[in-house]
Amino acid sequence: MTNSRMNLALVAALLLAAAAPLSGQAAQPDAKEQEAKLIAVLKSDAPHKEKADACRELARIGAKDAVAPLAALLGDEKLSHMARYGLETIPDPAVDGALRDALGKLKGKALVGVIGSIGVRRDAQAVEPLAKLLSDADADVAQAAARALGKIGTAPAAKALDGALASALAANQLAFCEGLFRCAEAMAGKGQQDEARAIYDRLRGLKGAPHQVRAGALRGAVLTRQKEGLPLLLEAIRGEDFVLVAAATRTSQEMPGAEVTQALAAELGKLTGDKQVLLMQTLGNRGDGAAAPAVLAVAKSGPANVRVTAIRTLSQLGNASVVPGLVEMTMGADPEVASAAQLSLAGFPGKEADAAITALLNAADAKTRSTAIDMVGQRRIAGAIPALLKAAEDADESVRAAGLKVLGDVGGAAELPALIGLLMKTKTAPETQAAEGALSAICVRQTNPEVCVDKLCAALAEAPTKPKLSLLRVLRSVGGAKALAAVRAATTDSAAEIKDTALRALCDWPTVDALPEVANLAKSSTDPKLKTLALRGYLRLIRLQEVPAEKKLASLKEAMALIQRNEERKLALAALGDIPTVDALDLVTPHLGTPELKEEASLAAVAIAEKIAKSHPAEVNAAMQQVTKATTSAAVLKKARALLNQTKGAPRKQ
Repeated sequence: MTNSRMNLALVAALLLAAAAPLSGQAAQPDAKEQEAKLIAVLKSDAPHKEKADACRELARIGAKDAVAPLAALLGDEKLSHMARYGLETIPDPAVDGALRDALGKLKGKALVGVIGSIGVRRDAQAVEPLAKLLSDADADVAQAAARALGKIGTAPAAKALDGALASALAANQLAFCEGLFRCAEAMAGKGQQDEARAIYDRLRGLKGAPHQVRAGALRGAVLTRQKEGLPLLLEAIRGEDFVLVAAATRTSQEMPGAEVTQALAAELGKLTGDKQVLLMQTLGNRGDGAAAPAVLAVAKSGPANVRVTAIRTLSQLGNASVVPGLVEMTMGADPEVASAAQLSLAGFPGKEADAAITALLNAADAKTRSTAIDMVGQRRIAGAIPALLKAAEDADESVRAAGLKVLGDVGGAAELPALIGLLMKTKTAPETQAAEGALSAICVRQTNPEVCVDKLCAALAEAPTKPKLSLLRVLRSVGGAKALAAVRAATTDSAAEIKDTALRALCDWPTVDALPEVANLAKSSTDPKLKTLALRGYLRLIRLQEVPAEKKLASLKEAMALIQRNEERKLALAALGDIPTVDALDLVTPHLGTPELKEEASLAAVAIAEKIAKSHPAEVNAAMQQVTKATTSAAVLKKARALLNQTKGAPRKQ
């Protein structure tokens, strides 16, 4: 048959193979015909690729008739791999016979491949011929035989490997051990625990075994003994071979039950250094809270790295009984340990931990109470609010301030009356500041701030001077029409301190509704400091307006006429940079020649020019020529030059 005819035959066979799943009952008779055509390709002088494709298809549909043609290719250097691919999935026992028969005929890579296929098919009848190959001079062949016997995984296969292990060359030892491991795993999977255990014990006793063999053998020996393997596990942990120590701790994670946890925890205090660290990490991964007392004992003393590991482990165990101990460690002398304890407490899981931390708010020691308050804030324990309100009236000043601060973090609108009441009773500046901050924090979080403003304004009318100052500042942080009205009214208060605070709050008002008052203050105030604050507020609020550029520019011109210092001129130049008009550019360029202002002026000029370059190229070109001479900023200079190129050729401004 010619190559062209064979091409057509293969194509037809492949098309039939693709269509077979769709043909229902007709698929069965067609498969035999397909197989015959594919076999014909193998027997022909077709190109390598077509034969390889035929092998691939026979792996899907091949039966007994395909075995001999495929086996005939096992010695073919180019097609051996594809022939084995085709054979491995054919269910007929003739495949196993053909592969066994090939063992005595092949060498090198082809033989190694066939041995691998026998392993894939787990041919128990191949144990004897494979056993003979364990002593083959070709290391690749001997190792392949060992792995194949391991996949077969029967008692005879294990016996053959065990018998050959003693005399195995050093280069082959690991592969022989791998084969035995596979046999042991197969036996254990079939419930043959005694046979599997014997293999693991044999490997454990192997002199000079590689570290992975020692580790794997220990694991198998322990797990096949189940609870009876615990003494063996502990013996390894106590030993000097760190490979086995690590293997034992890893193995323990596969052993459930409180008995294992208790045994490991009992060892913890007897170990030192790296062993302790490794065992604590293991206990943390087990997540059994019963180990917490033993881990806590380690966390309280010893080297810092060991203590830090213990502290981290405690948060994994989640036993809330250790929380007081962790709190105590947050106040220790070692900063690394204290930091680890704080992080552990912040992430400690469960409501029980929340309750334990909250209970510490009643501790006798003020430092403990303060630390507990910090933990409440970090964990956002809303249920601790009553205790925090009590802490805000504590006999200790630091506790009071801490309680007020955290109330701002976790409290809501419901706590406003109580917080306002506490503000009225604060005794020191830190307390007052903490209460003020808490009120502001709660109010700015509210979706309806008017609720807060009503309560704040009601308190403002009755508050003594010091709390009134705080309330005015809180109103400024909340904003809104009602708050502005209250602050505006306070600017006429007869008490100088209240009036000054109200005026400062007005100058720092967050929204443009205060612009008229701030502008008037900038124009009329005779107090230099207040005038400066008002002028800065005026410039800031001008930028916040949503008005036409012309109106914003008019306001800026008015404000600039009041400026006497370069600090405020810089703010004005920044505001001008927002306005995309030639008039704004004209206000900026005169300042390019002022050494103290040239960089701010250059930045503002470029910002304006980028927006108006297309509509006013001549004006932009003239301004950018000045900027390139004034600025020392590489970024601004680059933009100015780009604008010059963009506006090149525009009529020169007269």
